[in-house]
Amino acid sequence: MKTVFITGISGYFGEKFLSFLDTKPEVERIIGIDIKAPGISSAKLEFIRHDVRHDLFPLLKDKDIDCVIHAAYVLPPNHDKDMMEDININGTRNVFESCERAGIKHILDCSSTTAYGFHEDNPEFLTEESELRGNDDFTYSKNKKELEFFMRAYRQAHPDICLTIIRPCFVVGPGFDNPLARHLQKKIVFLGTTSAPFQYIHEDDLVEIAYRLMKEKKDGIYNLGADGTITFEEMVRMLGNIPVKIPNRILYFLNSIFWNLRLTFLTEFPSPCLNMLQYRWVASNEKVKKELDYTLRYTTRQAFEDFAESVHKKNDRTPGESKRSG
Repeated sequence: MKTVFITGISGYFGEKFLSFLDTKPEVERIIGIDIKAPGISSAKLEFIRHDVRHDLFPLLKDKDIDCVIHAAYVLPPNHDKDMMEDININGTRNVFESCERAGIKHILDCSSTTAYGFHEDNPEFLTEESELRGNDDFTYSKNKKELEFFMRAYRQAHPDICLTIIRPCFVVGPGFDNPLARHLQKKIVFLGTTSAPFQYIHEDDLVEIAYRLMKEKKDGIYNLGADGTITFEEMVRMLGNIPVKIPNRILYFLNSIFWNLRLTFLTEFPSPCLNMLQYRWVASNEKVKKELDYTLRYTTRQAFEDFAESVHKKNDRTPGESKRSG
């Protein structure tokens, strides 16, 4: 595996893949696209400023690309749903169509366990065969569900292409920075009176597993989630903050008002996202552990502890130290 092409190279997943592949001697070249340059550098990287919705064929043809990693997705909720869906849906379709034209034989797509949806009747563990019921009122979950149906049809139409689909749960580690991460770091964190245990996977496990799947050319779908779960109250307290529980209906109502008024200092996500806190959606990791003979480095709790430690270190810096580190 000498040449890897990565979409969304400047995002959380993209940068993690970049730093990880940079350490692999067999990977000689990394071609990455995004609308802005990544925050890290690599002598192996050829960065191209390019929108994932625009034709990728000229960037892919005659480059001897061994695998395309598609990681260009919009995760944080946005008031502009049309823009989110344009990037997530049309961008993905463009990637796959461009790969077909360029003769790419291996694609690794970063899907999500949110494609299963957050529902009261979810099983204790969601397997790769569980029904995809991504919530239609949560754009990211809805898009992941819809795109997996598209990929199912794509696989049937192109049996000669190796299509590896990873379904990670929420990824955590020192680089964890999204609306959930910022919400948990508020001094006072409002939670519903009832909430379900939550599952994470550490960012280091994510890239290591994805790399092994690519190297072994595994065709199929793989849940990526750590062992065990953690409660939201535990997360808040581990970060040194105060959890305050209020009835779920009241939390939903107040959050809807804050979201519609665009009061981002109070909430960065619409109320349907609260379902991911209320309902269990824990994924089984048995398939990936068995097929790769892989032992996860971090449990869910250990993964979150690593994030919490990084937050405490950052908060303990003096202003001078913070400036020098940036």
